[in-house]
Amino acid sequence: MAGVTDAPFRALCRSFGAGLTVAEMLTSDQSLWHTNKSRLRLPHADEPEPRMIQIAGGDPQMLADAARANVAMGAQIIDINMGCPAKKVLKKAAGSALLRDEKLVAEILAAVVQAVEVPVTLKIRTGWSANCKNAVTIGRIAEQEGIQALTIHGRTREDKFSGQAEYDTLAEVRQALNIPVIANGDIDSPQKAKQVLDYTGAAAVMIGRAAQGRPWIFRQIDHWLAQQQELPDLTPLELHQVISKHLQGLYATYGEFMGIRVARKHFGWYLNQADMKEWRTRFNAIETATGQQQLLNRIFLQEAEQHARTA
Repeated sequence: MAGVTDAPFRALCRSFGAGLTVAEMLTSDQSLWHTNKSRLRLPHADEPEPRMIQIAGGDPQMLADAARANVAMGAQIIDINMGCPAKKVLKKAAGSALLRDEKLVAEILAAVVQAVEVPVTLKIRTGWSANCKNAVTIGRIAEQEGIQALTIHGRTREDKFSGQAEYDTLAEVRQALNIPVIANGDIDSPQKAKQVLDYTGAAAVMIGRAAQGRPWIFRQIDHWLAQQQELPDLTPLELHQVISKHLQGLYATYGEFMGIRVARKHFGWYLNQADMKEWRTRFNAIETATGQQQLLNRIFLQEAEQHARTA
């Protein structure tokens, strides 16, 4: 979710009931932390608690040093990414590429756990490929090396995001470990969240892509789990307010030039309906924050007028 779960988006998800948000994946190579992207991901002290930071890399010492540096900046939980299937991450022998080397996994986990006094967690996939599903083995290594919680995406590295996530492996890992196991992958509704929790015995679910353009899904899941009642999606007025608040957060974080560009993808996710294609095209052509806000207001004013005529 790098490039998506920035500070404004995390704040929005927390406001809708997300129990824990994770900062965007950060390389363990500190020589690259001078870039604009990395600088925006590094300050942690102003983030609401608990502050959870995710790091990626393939060198135990570099990961340990990166964890220590992030804790010094205010991180309260360090999450190690061994689940990302992106090519640019795999080329660095990081992310899910590490699942092929169980010895290196153990060395990395031991180094990071020993480097910091805060909890260290791990995110993995079910394995490298359909013929190499070693999540149970990796989970046991993680528990032995002091990892406090394990998140598993129900696909292999080879699957990337194709097909459907499977949860049998997650259930096996949960049975094999004593540490909390968090389920991830294709959880896109309150009903699916409960189904996965019941089937796997997981301690929690992690929502990724399903929150894009729908951050209120956390509130809906929480309500369904507690009350077995379905909460509706936002009203047009509520959606207008949420998008406007999100856009303002993006402008404040990135500045106007980058903020309006980052806003385009989020706006597209919010209005991901066929009849909104023209609005998305027009929004993407706007080069000012004021112009984006004005178009947003116009869209929802028109929606309100149409609703009033048909009511």
